[in-house]
Amino acid sequence: MVCETFSDADTIIHRLDGRVRLLAAAGLSVATALAGRFDALAVGLAGGGCLAAAARLPVGPVLKRLRSLNLFLLVLVVVLPLSVPGDPLLRVGPLAASREGLAKAASIVLKANAIVLTLTALLSTLEPMALGRAMGRLRVPNKLIHLYFFTVRYIDVLHHEYERLRRAMRVRCFRPGVNRQTYRGIGYLVGMLLVKSFDRSERIVAAMKCRGFDGRFRTVGGGRLARRDAAFAAAAVGLLGLLEWLQWR
Repeated sequence: MVCETFSDADTIIHRLDGRVRLLAAAGLSVATALAGRFDALAVGLAGGGCLAAAARLPVGPVLKRLRSLNLFLLVLVVVLPLSVPGDPLLRVGPLAASREGLAKAASIVLKANAIVLTLTALLSTLEPMALGRAMGRLRVPNKLIHLYFFTVRYIDVLHHEYERLRRAMRVRCFRPGVNRQTYRGIGYLVGMLLVKSFDRSERIVAAMKCRGFDGRFRTVGGGRLARRDAAFAAAAVGLLGLLEWLQWR
């Protein structure tokens, strides 16, 4: 699967209802993104780490995700201190790194890591189809749910189609480089992938209509919330309250 998940475990996080996890992930992510004080951000990062520990996420894949994120954020750490005006902290020739820019970059890094840990612990531990059912029970618009379902279902199919086209290009002695022939070949590859995706989508729509699809995915059972769901929801609300208190005190 192209979409890697951590749903094959049995922890207190995995046993929670998908609706509770989805709402908690959304609330904690928004609260962390809106926080500006470093003590609030530290609590948000600690909360994400505790959730990851409770879900028993494998350390290697999680660190790999965080490494990719922080390599991207490294550009902000370098650029923001030089572009945000304020008290100079370091001078290198005509360039001056400001204390305010460094603080803003550190704030963004803490927010991003906290949100990624929270979403990974709460949503990556949920099976994709279970997440879609939770979205439906929370009255998310049907079109968004359909888009999510079909993306999860066919992203792997399109990935294999892309790999097949790439192998065909290599068999025909295509070697990428910085030249017009490479750009033309990549353009043909993207165009063929779009054409094949469009043809497949038409076949899928026709097959679903033949099976009586009327625009709704029906699920069995209402999915009652258990006591552990209520306890986790109360803990999440308490963490949200702590974040808001630290931010606005």
